[in-house]
Amino acid sequence: MEKKDNSPLKISSISELHRILNLPKPLHPLISLVDNTSMSVNKEMLNRSFVFDFYKISYKFSENGKIGYGQGYYDFNEGGMMFTAPNQILFTEEDAEYHGYTLLIHPDFLRNYPLAKNIKKYGFFSYDTNEALHLSDKEKNTIVGLMNNILDEMNNAIDEVSQDVIVSYIEVLLNYSNRFYKRQFITRKAINNDFLSKMEDLLEEYFNQQDTLTKGLPTVEFLASKLNLSTHYLSDMLRNLTGQNAQQHIHEKLIEKAKEYLTTTNFSVAEIAYNLGFEHAQSFNKLFKKKMNTTPLSYKQSFMN
Repeated sequence: MEKKDNSPLKISSISELHRILNLPKPLHPLISLVDNTSMSVNKEMLNRSFVFDFYKISYKFSENGKIGYGQGYYDFNEGGMMFTAPNQILFTEEDAEYHGYTLLIHPDFLRNYPLAKNIKKYGFFSYDTNEALHLSDKEKNTIVGLMNNILDEMNNAIDEVSQDVIVSYIEVLLNYSNRFYKRQFITRKAINNDFLSKMEDLLEEYFNQQDTLTKGLPTVEFLASKLNLSTHYLSDMLRNLTGQNAQQHIHEKLIEKAKEYLTTTNFSVAEIAYNLGFEHAQSFNKLFKKKMNTTPLSYKQSFMN
């Protein structure tokens, strides 16, 4: 029996993806907007994973079916937006019945524009499948309107400013998506507070059980994996909720535990640094002084007078 090849299919060009999915040839080799409500795709190619060399922005609404990337699936029954950057693994179930819009943008299309660099600042391109953007009806109209504007421009006769206009629309689309994500962080504040509470418990347990002795300092990656979130989403969520990112929360807990050691034990500063997971006491001293405006030794001595 022939073993099924489960390795991701590498797609280097938008034209290649259109050909594989039996879609019409793209109007432009470096950008494409597919309206899934009016086009049918080759479903035999969907039940596998892909790696694209281009950006993918999707707004999906569906009666059934799942799509995902990384290690999980996202159920599109409610509808939502998902963003993937080049070289991320994407997969779709063969029996998925979803509709919506898919915008494909090759990095070369953005070359010589500030967006080529700035697009990397939009953290949602690294969010996980359970962190999709859910749109209100008003927000949906805004996003669909921008998608249609891009499509209209692509269908018009190409002139010397066509690319400028399309890139401008893409940037507006990303800025609106950023705004809507910030709204989502606020409207899901109760859920996010649960994540914050769980994260604090994870850090407390990590230090109390002295995992620092065997695993070193806790990392953002560790917390995100325990919470089933991506590192970017965790930091963005915390920043909107508390004003601090995940790394800053870890540092706060470190300083809290350091102060506890300094005031309740006879450990030397070097011993405290080791117990907290620092490889070098100098690194601990530097962080403590930055946060507390005094050295660990001076802080300890102030409680001995």
